[in-house]
Amino acid sequence: MATATTFAYVVRDRAGKTKEGTLEAPDQRAVATKLRDMGYAPVSITRQGQSALKRDLAIPGFKPKVGLKDLAVFSRQFSTMINSGLSLIRALNILVEQTENKRLAQILGEVRTDIEGGKGLSTSLAEHEEFPKLFVAMVKAGEIAGMLDAVLLRIADTLEKDLELRRRIKSAMTYPVVVLIMAILLTTVMLIFIVPVFVGMFESLGGTLPLPTRVLLVLSSIVRNFWYILFFLPIIAWQAFKYGRKQPKIRYQLDVIKLKLPVFGTLFHKIALSRFTRNFGSLLRAGVPILSTLEITAETVNNGVIANAVDDVKDAVREGDSVARPLAKHAVFPPMVVQMMAVGEETGAMDEMLMKISDFYDDEVTALTESLTAMLEPLMIGVLGGIVGAMVIALYMPMFKIFELIK
Repeated sequence: MATATTFAYVVRDRAGKTKEGTLEAPDQRAVATKLRDMGYAPVSITRQGQSALKRDLAIPGFKPKVGLKDLAVFSRQFSTMINSGLSLIRALNILVEQTENKRLAQILGEVRTDIEGGKGLSTSLAEHEEFPKLFVAMVKAGEIAGMLDAVLLRIADTLEKDLELRRRIKSAMTYPVVVLIMAILLTTVMLIFIVPVFVGMFESLGGTLPLPTRVLLVLSSIVRNFWYILFFLPIIAWQAFKYGRKQPKIRYQLDVIKLKLPVFGTLFHKIALSRFTRNFGSLLRAGVPILSTLEITAETVNNGVIANAVDDVKDAVREGDSVARPLAKHAVFPPMVVQMMAVGEETGAMDEMLMKISDFYDDEVTALTESLTAMLEPLMIGVLGGIVGAMVIALYMPMFKIFELIK
């Protein structure tokens, strides 16, 4: 027989008033069942004594987060339940109990309470920053059109494709980043532990050391004497980068540089175009008005260059222009994208055309990441070997003068 545990709960009664108390039960599901049988709507259920402890042990910046995968799973499950005829309240009750992400479960509990109080689903979701504007706008359109289940499925598809796109980016970036870290570690170890061994020998030999050897000795001295500065330098640089990304002007310049990078610029460009067309098409297909669609797309495309171009298009559309014509004025959009969108406008199938463009660039990203990985593997091995080889040569160059100094 399962051991009973005491749970603290917060509920709302039929009058909407909040009540608190405790119950003994084997698990949280049993508590929720008892409370609903008593006519209450559960808001939160926690094991007694654990909630405060968790709050005390919470580390700033490391709180549970709601990721795209969590939102995609939630959207698909929510859609299935609504399509099966369950009410919003009942579907949310089930999701609160079975959602693995504790933060998302807490938010869904709050959303359920808001809906019981008369709020709309999209209005309640908009109050939580964990749900992006793209998500909220599509849910709102689904509510208005009376096709929430279908829209939630589209949201799940959109989020899953975005997740797959991010996985490909990580796949392309993982190898060079790992090799770069290895190169830095190997260089640091040699400068701290190996180079100093040769210093005494070089001093005993006398004479003038070759320039590469002297440079290596200076670098070794800097690393050994100021290692604490060098240790914190990457952390400071990363924090500065994160701060800069939050500043519109700096972020824009970083996005411009990112698109012009010699190896990865093309990849970043295709990724941005894929995200732009997918978000744009998903919002249009969900029934979101064109101006709202353009505004949300500009905010979610995650690239300042394309975002500025979309803002210009939004202004032109507000004045009665088409979408494709002002888009053609921006070089960041290839002619194929502009022409296909123009055809989509003429045929009234803009959303389908945008999805086709997005699928095309998804395939392009896949092919490009595979070719980049194949090209970067030997290149990075060569770079790593070159760094270590150069240091070894610099260390052994004075040896060539040993016999001259002995004579």
